[in-house]
This record gives sequence, C-alpha cells and structure tokens, in this order.
Amino acid sequence: MPRGRQSGVNSTSQRGPQAGTSQNDEDSDVDDVGPSQSPTRSQAQHNLDKLTPAAVDRKMSEVVQYILIMEQRKIPVKRKDIIKHVLKEYRSRYTEIMKRTVRTFHQVFGLDLVEIDTKNHAYILVNKLERVEGDNMNWGDATPKMGLLMVILSIIFMKGNVVKDSLLWHTLKKLRVDPSERHNDFGDVKKLITEEFVKQKYLDYSRVLHTDPVEYEFRWGPRALKETSKLRVLEFVAKMHNNQDPKTWATQYKEAHQEAAASSKN
Repeated sequence: MPRGRQSGVNSTSQRGPQAGTSQNDEDSDVDDVGPSQSPTRSQAQHNLDKLTPAAVDRKMSEVVQYILIMEQRKIPVKRKDIIKHVLKEYRSRYTEIMKRTVRTFHQVFGLDLVEIDTKNHAYILVNKLERVEGDNMNWGDATPKMGLLMVILSIIFMKGNVVKDSLLWHTLKKLRVDPSERHNDFGDVKKLITEEFVKQKYLDYSRVLHTDPVEYEFRWGPRALKETSKLRVLEFVAKMHNNQDPKTWATQYKEAHQEAAASSKN
C-alpha cells in the first residue's frame, strides 16, 4: 500500500462509488419497515440529518479501514456490504460518506476507488502513483503468485484475449507448473487460478456454451484491465524472450498501442 501523498482529485477518472447510486437501490438492501414503526424510523432519520461533520468523518474513517482490510484479501467491495457491515444506521448518508471516502483514498493514499461491476456495485482500489517500472499492478506481498498471474495474462493476450482452460494447463505444464500437482510456491495451482484469481477479479473464467465434454475459457478480469495494460504485458513477454523487440509480435503490438492511445484520451 503506497504511503501518504497529496494530489488533486481527478474528477474525470474512473467511475467512483457515488455514481449510479440511488435511494431506491440502497433501500433494496434493507427490509421494509411496517407502518407501526414509521414514527421511530422518522425520528431516527431526523437524528441522522443532524449529524455533525465530525460524526460523518468518523464513519468515513471506518469505511476506509473496512475497504483497506478487504483490499489486503484482494476481494472487491460491494456497496451492500459497506452498508450492512459499516454504515448500518448511517445508510441514508451513503453518498455523502462515500464521496469523502473517495477523496481520502485519492489525496492521502494515492489510490482511486473504482467501480468494476456496475450491476452489483463492486469496487476495487487502483494505484495511480507511478511505480519504478511504470506498472500499476497491485503486487502486494504475494510476488510469486503475481508473477504466475502475469504469465497467465500474457498467455491470454498472446492467444487473442481468450484461451481454453485445456490450453492454459498445457502451457503451464511446459513451464513446470502442473495444475494437477501441489506447487511449493503456489500451493493448489488450479484452485489459485480458477477460484482465487477469479474471485479477486484478475481473471474471468466461464463455461463455453454447447461443448461436450464441457470446456471453459479464460479472459482478463476487470481488475487486471484496471491495474495493468496490454502494452506492459507485451513488454513482459519480450523480456521473457531474451529482450526481443515487442514489435516482433506485430498484431499484439498494434492492439496494445491502440489500447494505450484510447486510454490516454480518457
């Protein structure tokens, strides 16, 4: 996690949690209150409306801590879980508190809170500070696992952005990482790839329709799309091939630069 650093708020950056929020959506997370409870609910709402900025800031700090804890586990944070586990009776102040949360992450931690699932309103933290090698991949302390992930992302990209699971397993075996055997660094390789990386949103793992026997395929997940780029991955592949020129792979090189150009315009 990067140390504190002051920076301006990028209002045109990735969509934050305040976007797409509606009172109706928030209300759907809580059971309806019957007529006999209306006066109590009304009084509670009146008390919340009178909360001081200091009280709201305290609750914002709790949200920040909750998100940081979830980020250590690389689990996307859902709005309904923030409301259920942190905000609770402060749920009506969700939008206000989350705006302060976004600002705190950006200004204090150099991180952006980015929505990667608009249906379930799930968010991840993305490092916007330049790293030494220019990569935003959130490596954390799990370097061996992140190294394996980079290899998998490379295989997917070089194979046209989608790869059958059978081909991925075969390729990893050639690299002496056998999904059917327990690895000293990765443990249960297949579980790591199909469950942990998928849950963390680094990979998308889906069944191929109308296949018998059943087949599955991998794509980049939304977190990978936010934290690294095809250009970085292509440079990684070039280094793995004795520092060849990335232009050697003409199709991928063109696609990577088109993505980079489109990203710079946003």
